[in-house]
Amino acid sequence: MKLDIPKFDAARVLVVGDVMLDRYWHGATSRISPEAPVPVVKVSNAEDSPGGAGNVALNIAALGAAASLVGLVGNDEAGEELETRLRAAGVLCEFEKVSNKPTITKLRIISRHQQLIRLDFEEQFDSKDADAVNQKVSDLLDDIDIVIVSDYNKGALASVSGLIADAKKAGIRILVDPKGQDFSRYRGATLLTPNLSEFEQVMGVCESEEELVDKGCALLKELDLEALLITRGEHGMSLVRADQPELHFPARARDVFDVTGAGDTVISVLGAALAAGADLPDAVALSNIAAGLAVTRLGTVAISGPELRREVQRDGGSDRGVMSQEQLALAVADARAHGEKVAFTNGCFDIIHAGHVGYLKDARQCGDRLIVAINDDDSVKRLKGEGRPINPIERRMAVVSGLESVDWVVSFSEDTPEALIGEIKPDCLVKGGDYGVEGVVGADIVSAYGGEVKVLSFLDDCSTSAIVEKIKDR
Repeated sequence: MKLDIPKFDAARVLVVGDVMLDRYWHGATSRISPEAPVPVVKVSNAEDSPGGAGNVALNIAALGAAASLVGLVGNDEAGEELETRLRAAGVLCEFEKVSNKPTITKLRIISRHQQLIRLDFEEQFDSKDADAVNQKVSDLLDDIDIVIVSDYNKGALASVSGLIADAKKAGIRILVDPKGQDFSRYRGATLLTPNLSEFEQVMGVCESEEELVDKGCALLKELDLEALLITRGEHGMSLVRADQPELHFPARARDVFDVTGAGDTVISVLGAALAAGADLPDAVALSNIAAGLAVTRLGTVAISGPELRREVQRDGGSDRGVMSQEQLALAVADARAHGEKVAFTNGCFDIIHAGHVGYLKDARQCGDRLIVAINDDDSVKRLKGEGRPINPIERRMAVVSGLESVDWVVSFSEDTPEALIGEIKPDCLVKGGDYGVEGVVGADIVSAYGGEVKVLSFLDDCSTSAIVEKIKDR
C-alpha cells in the first residue's frame, strides 16, 4: 500500500467528549516523612497539558487540521488553564461552563521518573449538562467534515445517542472512541475504535482471528455501524467492515516506552485523514504509523504533520532520491521542522566522474541534507552546445541520486537555478570552481536572507569535457 499524506489543512474536525486537565508535579525525593511512611517530594517543576478529548483535539491541530472542541468544564482556574493551552495550539474551544462542578483534573506527583500518586478532582456531570453539549454540537455541524466522540465516561456524553442522530441527519460521519460495556448507546455511528479489552468485554473473549472478525461483523450489524477498528497493542490493528475482507495492520513501534494517549493518537489521525479525503484503509494505515511513533515517547504526545509525513516517506523509501519541485518543497519543510540544515548545489552532471563524487561528498558536509539541482536537457544544450548532454536528464538524475552523499535530486529548465534557490531558500549554497563567492549564481539571494555561500574545489583535471575529448582522441 503506497501511502500519501492527505491535505490536513483542508480538514475540519469537531471533537466532542470528556475534557480534562492533566497536571504533573515533578520533584526530588530524598527522605521519608516523619508524619507517615510516605516519601517527601520537593516540587521543583509543574506542567499542565490537555487530556481526554482535549488531547484528541490537540493531536488534530498538530497535524495542521482545523480542530474544534466541545466539552464541559468548571468555572475555575483549571478550566481557564485548559482553554488557554488549547487555544494557543489553534483549537477552537466551545466549552459549556458548569458553575457547581470542577474541571476534571488529574494531578500526578512524579519523582525520578516514577509516578508516586495520582489525585483526581472530578464530579460526574448530569444529563442537563450533556444536553448543553449536544446543542453546541448541533450549532457547529454546518462547518464540520467529521465528528470524533471521545468518551471517558465522565458525563459529557450522557446524551450521545441524540448527538449521533443529529450528525447522521446532517450527513456527517461520526467516529467514536468508546467506553464501558454498553456499546448500544453508539448505535448508528460510522465507526468505533475499541481496544481489544474493551471489545472483548462487550462481545466475549476471542480465541482466534476468525472469531474476532465474526464477532466484529455481528457488532456491525447489531449497532448499524459501517466499520470497526480494533486496536490490539503489540498485535497491531484490525479493520472490520460489512461485506468486505478484514484488514490487519501490524504494530509499528520498535521500542514501546509509554502507551498513554495512543488511542487518542489513533482516532485523531484517523478522523483528520478521513476529513481530508483519504479512504478508510489509508486513514487507518496512517493512524497505525502515528501510534507507532507515539508509544516510543514518554507521556502523551501530539504527532505533527511533518513527523507523520517523514515517517511515511521513510517507510516507502521516498525520503531520499529524485523529486519534483513540489515534493522537494515538502521535504525541505519537513527537514526544517526537525532542525536540519539544508545545503544546495547544482550542475549538469552529464558524465559522473571522481571530481563530482568528491565535490558532492564535501558539499554534504555543509548541511544535514544535500539538494542537487540538475539542468534539464534543453538547458544543457543551451549552455554546452550541440551534442550535449550525452546522457538524458532521467539517467543523470538516477546516477546522482544513487550517491551516498546526496539526499534529494531535482531538475530545472532555466539556464540558472536562481528561481529554485529563491523558492527553497537553502541554508547553504555550495558551488565548485575557482572563482569567488560573488561569482556564484544565487549568492545574492542566499546572502540577502542570511544564508551561507561556499565555493569548493573540484579535483584537478576532472571534467566531463576533458573525458569526452579523451574518448574522441582515442
